[in-house]
Amino acid sequence: MSNPFADRPSRVRQTQTVTSRDNPLVQKLRRLSQEPLAYRKLGEVWLEGDHLCSAALARGVDVPVAVITEAAWLGEHGDAAGDDAQARHLSALARQAEKVVVVPEALWKTFTGLESPARLGFVTPLPSGQRVQPDAATVVLDRVQDAGNVGSILRTAAAMGVTQVLALKGTAGLWSPKVLRAGMGAHFGLHVLEQLTPEDLHALNVPLVATSLQTDHLLHSVALPEPCAWVMGHEGQGVAPDVMARCALRVRIPQPGGEESLNVAAATAICLYESMRRRAQAV
Repeated sequence: MSNPFADRPSRVRQTQTVTSRDNPLVQKLRRLSQEPLAYRKLGEVWLEGDHLCSAALARGVDVPVAVITEAAWLGEHGDAAGDDAQARHLSALARQAEKVVVVPEALWKTFTGLESPARLGFVTPLPSGQRVQPDAATVVLDRVQDAGNVGSILRTAAAMGVTQVLALKGTAGLWSPKVLRAGMGAHFGLHVLEQLTPEDLHALNVPLVATSLQTDHLLHSVALPEPCAWVMGHEGQGVAPDVMARCALRVRIPQPGGEESLNVAAATAICLYESMRRRAQAV
């Protein structure tokens, strides 16, 4: 198993073994993994699994605390070589944290948010104090409520060269466990802000573009501003009228198959790909 962090020096300053379900850290992890918005109250984010942990480290995220099972930390998970390699992989990731908390497998199962426990997770501070980047290529989420949709949009945005995602109030929590899992590490390549109001969009210098069924401007043929802020709305209600009124352009995605509408994550992918395609042609 390839692990770019295997040869990095350890950053661990402290290790601790925790065995009690009543330990404050275990109670906090239970909340962070099971309550979608607990991260806002606690000011911390739980990144569970080696993929999210690797993505965070690759983007230079500072990790105060890693939590890992005893078997993974000791590199003795089973007799198979593949299991040993996986344990070494997880242990190498954990050693990039300042503190490592080691827990028994049975205790891990009391707070994991996954059906198949990942045996490694990071606790990181919730990003705060950030401001809207006025000239960035942006996606604006207007009350997009499904966590899977939000995570997929973040992942697509990062892949298509968007650098900023702004979530208006009513949108699923960007740092909730389900959004983090669906985003697959995209958070760490984006500037993300949430709990914004429509008035906060005044800080953008780029024009807002929304999808709408009530327009003759077809996506594939209309001139698109570059950069712009794509506004994606609620799964059932679409973009709110007061937000739509702020948009410089409305476009419609052709649907010759006759469906009434597209899933918001699919619509976002189509729009962002079209913007990327236009940029590539202009080079």
